[in-house]
Amino acid sequence: CERQFPLLKIITTLAMKNEEIQSFIYSLKQMLLNVEANSTKVQEDLEAEFQSLFSVLEELKEGMLMKIKQDRASRTYELQNQLAACTRALESSEELLETANQTLQAMDREDFPQAAKQIKDGVTMAPAFRLSLKAKVSDNMSHLMVDFAQERQMLQALKFLPVPSAPVIDLAESLVADNCVTLVWRMPDEDSKIDHYVLEYRRTNFEGPPRLKEDQPWMVIEGIRQTEYTLTGLKFDMKYMNFRVKACNKAVAGEFSEPVTLETPAFMFRLDASTSHQNLRVDDLSVEWDAMGGKVQDIKAREKDGKGRTASPINSPARGTPSPKRMPSGRGGRDRFTAESYTVLGDTLIDGGEHYWEVRYEPDSKAFGVGVAYRSLGRFEQLGKTAASWCLHVNNWLQVSFTAKHANKVKVLDAPVPDCLGVHCDFHQGLLSFYNARTKQVLHTFKTRFTQPLLPAFTVWCGSFQVTTGLQVPSSVRCLQKRGSATSSSNTSLT
Repeated sequence: CERQFPLLKIITTLAMKNEEIQSFIYSLKQMLLNVEANSTKVQEDLEAEFQSLFSVLEELKEGMLMKIKQDRASRTYELQNQLAACTRALESSEELLETANQTLQAMDREDFPQAAKQIKDGVTMAPAFRLSLKAKVSDNMSHLMVDFAQERQMLQALKFLPVPSAPVIDLAESLVADNCVTLVWRMPDEDSKIDHYVLEYRRTNFEGPPRLKEDQPWMVIEGIRQTEYTLTGLKFDMKYMNFRVKACNKAVAGEFSEPVTLETPAFMFRLDASTSHQNLRVDDLSVEWDAMGGKVQDIKAREKDGKGRTASPINSPARGTPSPKRMPSGRGGRDRFTAESYTVLGDTLIDGGEHYWEVRYEPDSKAFGVGVAYRSLGRFEQLGKTAASWCLHVNNWLQVSFTAKHANKVKVLDAPVPDCLGVHCDFHQGLLSFYNARTKQVLHTFKTRFTQPLLPAFTVWCGSFQVTTGLQVPSSVRCLQKRGSATSSSNTSLT
């Protein structure tokens, strides 16, 4: 066996090498077939392009020949008319001259004076004296001459289309704002043959140059005619985006530009189902009130034996890399909101900076609230009724009301209730503002000093809502806050 081992190793190595050679032979044969097919195709394309060029030249030739024929016919018509008029005038003049000579020969006749007068009147009215002896048109046709020397040089300079250079992305001119990305690029050399550009982008959580292997696929946008493009309506659920661009002419695409990575800062969170009232069914970022939810007795049992784990967003593969500020998943059933506090919290802490999110609620909901709360909000406490929470509340039960609530103080809002609310929290400035998400009209602003990290908080009774995260603070909201118009004169009673 020991003697056979080296030989077996050699045989194995040779067999693997043979497989590599066979694979390479197959690849070469396939390339030969591709060369034949591709050369036939480009030859057909070349013939088609030349035929198109011939057709254009033939059309130009026919048009120019028609112009010459029309000009010749027009000039011939004018000269023939002028020639006919001159011929008639000459004949008339010759007849008049002959009559005058005959009259002179008979000067001794009694009717001579009368004949002379007739000749005089005839000469005066003769067509010969009304004719212009200048040709109406010229016989010069030089204005229809052509000189194709420049065009001939252009045709002689025709070559195969070059492969376009790789564009250069201009980071200084590119912009990330309002969940939109405007990317600007330029060509290193002028190229009049560029037909369009192709832009590719993908999301990532990694800073710096794009990695070869990435979980997210490249998204493709084709047919861009300008050297810039704006992506709108993006959801920034990852920290960065990679971009690359390539130029294309009508024959071939060039290499991609050097890829760039742009930061896409936004507030991304999910709903923490472990905090939700048992009457709330949490599905990712959607919540629906379920009257039977609290009567299901085997929830705790399923949680203990692990059958309910797949329903928890904590274990969802879609969560990706957890945020360092994201709440741990150790809140047990006793920490769920209960009694009449139909509440659920977000899973990411707010302890600084500015953050914005939106929530759309079902208008038929009997009660709905949105705001923020400290982690210390008790499981029996309702939003806005303690000093640990701030919210806007919509009540459609018995008496319709739209109010701002904090520390059990209420302010009635004199504004139409929108179906989609925007929430802007500036932690360090102590500002919590609510907006009509469509018009960006300020509905109410709390001005206070936050002493603990905050969590997004929601409540609903006999209804449902859906949260949108991954949003940047809109420029219009920043402008309103900067101008100070986001504050209310009566907010101090609720701070």
